[in-house]
Amino acid sequence: MPGNMVSKGEVFVIDTDAASREQLSNALQQSAYDVICFADGASLLSEAKARMPACVLLELPPDRSGLDVLKRLREENCMAPVLVTSANGSIAMAVDAIKRGAADFIEKPFRTHDIVGRIDAAIDEFAQPGSNRQRWLPGCEPLTSREGDVLEHLAAGLTNKEIARRMHLSTRTVEGYRAGILKKAGARNVTDLLRRIFGQGSPTQA
Repeated sequence: MPGNMVSKGEVFVIDTDAASREQLSNALQQSAYDVICFADGASLLSEAKARMPACVLLELPPDRSGLDVLKRLREENCMAPVLVTSANGSIAMAVDAIKRGAADFIEKPFRTHDIVGRIDAAIDEFAQPGSNRQRWLPGCEPLTSREGDVLEHLAAGLTNKEIARRMHLSTRTVEGYRAGILKKAGARNVTDLLRRIFGQGSPTQA
């Protein structure tokens, strides 16, 4: 990190690719973050017990063991935003990651400066008062704050890409939130969802 910058906090990084780790570390340090890289989830969990990072960047391997790391972080009250990356991203995997508390799900390959922007946005949102508020749908499991925001954008007729751009998330993350909202509401699609909530469908949604 350049010597004249005040640190914006520590970012914990797990990434099996050495080149990717180095690029991320350099970019984050240029943006005034301190970076600590870990070889595996166990060492990250051990460190997280001793200090609270500003953010965690967690690569999800094909065996999905990273989801267990994410779950453990939440169980041990590490409330820092966690961004999950994966070279094998699917909507189902994104839903699982979000369900376990991920703030964003980013498919590889990614552009390093995009990751830095996502980390900035996740930390900023986490710092907002009421960021953990929940919203209720009648007769349904409560929506998280993020799900509620996605729902509002869906109701306004925005596409997944437009929502992703506005919320500083990946499109895959928005797809994951959308799938989770539909499941909680027991709706077949967005039109069905809006009809249940607002009593009318939106002709622009499928």
